Amino acid sequence: MSLLHADELDLQELARQAILQEYRLPYGEADGTPVEAFDYQTPTELLNLVKLAVRVSGMHAGVINIITADQQHQIAAVGVDAAVCSREDSMCSKVFRSGAITAVPDASRDPRFADNPFVNGGIALVRSYASVPLVAESGYALGTLCVFSPEILGFDAEQREGLEILARQVVEVLELQFKTRQLVEALEVVRRSNEDLAGFAARVSHDLKNPLTAILGYTELSEQDDDVETSGPAARYFSIIRGSASRMLSTVEEVLEFSRIGGSISRRKVRLNTMMNAVLQDVLPLSSACDAVVTVRDAQLEVDQAQVTALLQNLVSNAIKYSTPGTPPRIEVVADVGQTQVLRIIDHGKGIDPADRHRVLEPLVRLQREGDPAGSGIGLATCARIAAAHDGSISLTETPGGGTTVTVDLGPA
Repeated sequence: MSLLHADELDLQELARQAILQEYRLPYGEADGTPVEAFDYQTPTELLNLVKLAVRVSGMHAGVINIITADQQHQIAAVGVDAAVCSREDSMCSKVFRSGAITAVPDASRDPRFADNPFVNGGIALVRSYASVPLVAESGYALGTLCVFSPEILGFDAEQREGLEILARQVVEVLELQFKTRQLVEALEVVRRSNEDLAGFAARVSHDLKNPLTAILGYTELSEQDDDVETSGPAARYFSIIRGSASRMLSTVEEVLEFSRIGGSISRRKVRLNTMMNAVLQDVLPLSSACDAVVTVRDAQLEVDQAQVTALLQNLVSNAIKYSTPGTPPRIEVVADVGQTQVLRIIDHGKGIDPADRHRVLEPLVRLQREGDPAGSGIGLATCARIAAAHDGSISLTETPGGGTTVTVDLGPA
């Protein structure tokens, strides 16, 4: 073997071992200790595949081997106790990187295995032997699906094909375990991140709200000072300062609310009318100013009342604010309850371009349109979080004749 070829194999083996570490499969110790002693519960799916491999092949026993840098670990076994041996003693370690099935009727006559302790009596007296590499999506072999017998048995093409199919199924189970663990870990990272965000937002909002409140207080006092002419430039400057500080304070409060909302929910039965009565009270100054008409089609929902009330308030307020100038807003709030609970908030206002409908659901995204009221870009993102917390979603479509229809899926009824 050339030095270059040896170096290439070493690099491939290092890469394979790195992949194996990511899978974090259960390992024992190379002293014959059973794998079960390491608190590992072999998945039923793997055991069933090994049983089927034994039956298809006609052999006496079968195992799933994971081969590390220096050991062979049997993580599922039928016909023998799962155990660990050194890689040097392993039969499968000789052929698992071949990329193809290995099948021999009498291992004692094969030069690759004749001196192996599993063949010559040092550990066992294997005669018939077959193994298929377990090749992961990365292209590297994790180990083998192996069947064997102390008797000399034939192994035909149909049995070979069956064993290869089962080996692919073993890999799919291992891949599923791997990806499931990745998902669980990712969700845990998201959970911690959300907790950190809530804590950070609370601290920052507290640190910002106090000075902003002081700015607003002193600005109002200054505007009332007899030395400040109501028509002079100082009064105009104070008005600008008060407006800017008020908008910043509103944004800080909305960011804090966004960080808190949409986490754990507490479902209870509540009528849509009950929530909408609270919403209409809150938006009364806004709706009265433009003669808005809000109609409700009632239904009983099973939702987190506080969060869905906040969602409705956001969406009804938006429908009023973004109405067509000169036309009293008309808003319909409809609940449809079947297998899922769906709210529709239908307006006949300015509408949203199709290209912007998904984008406006993201935090801090605002459409820069002439005539639109000021906003923080938090409201719709908050609604999306509330829908997600209910195992649902939110989408925006065009209302026939113009306007926007917001459809909120709030999960199963």
